[in-house]
Amino acid sequence: MLNEKLEEIMEAIWCAAENKTYSIDSIRKNCSIDFQDNDLADLENKGMIMIKENNILFSKSGNSTAQEIIRRHRLAEVLVSSILKLKDAAMEEVACKVEHSLVPEVEDSICTLLGHPEICPDGKPIPKGRCCQRNLKEVSNVVVRLTDIKPGKKGKITYIKPGSHSNMHQLLSIGLRPGTIVTVHRASPAFCIKFENTELALDEEIAKNIFVWEMRETP
Repeated sequence: MLNEKLEEIMEAIWCAAENKTYSIDSIRKNCSIDFQDNDLADLENKGMIMIKENNILFSKSGNSTAQEIIRRHRLAEVLVSSILKLKDAAMEEVACKVEHSLVPEVEDSICTLLGHPEICPDGKPIPKGRCCQRNLKEVSNVVVRLTDIKPGKKGKITYIKPGSHSNMHQLLSIGLRPGTIVTVHRASPAFCIKFENTELALDEEIAKNIFVWEMRETP
């Protein structure tokens, strides 16, 4: 899994390649953040890219990963521009924040709700996902508060609404972040969850600010 900085670099490499440019300088111009040679070395060590002289190319797995990153970002752009009515710089800023929090199930649902858009507001193509290939018309699952999940049921965290920044950082520090699968152990007398070999009691007000994708059993 790549951190946000490395994802931004991957996105810049993709955008530069769309313009048939592969140099490090052109990638820097397409990147929203500053990066160093050691960041590129990190991506190379992870098998994402190949550095040849001054050019950067994707490996097969890197191309697949970058395609997923671009899909999330451009779907987020369509979402914030069409639903939130944000434009230009504001749209880009919010889209950047949204894309890093999208888990695949939510990504597909947003795409389905938007009618499987093929281009983003800038006119750039949006890579197709599983939902597009199956031409899904309806969203089958819902995002709910963690407290709405019954004991014994599982949910995948989609986002956390910060009741306070200290609570947010505390939850992230113990591993409760988007993508984490949690099981509600019990709702009373204390609200308890299990995740990654950890059992944790949560204040109910904090649990209400954690939104999850309810994972229902397949019949």
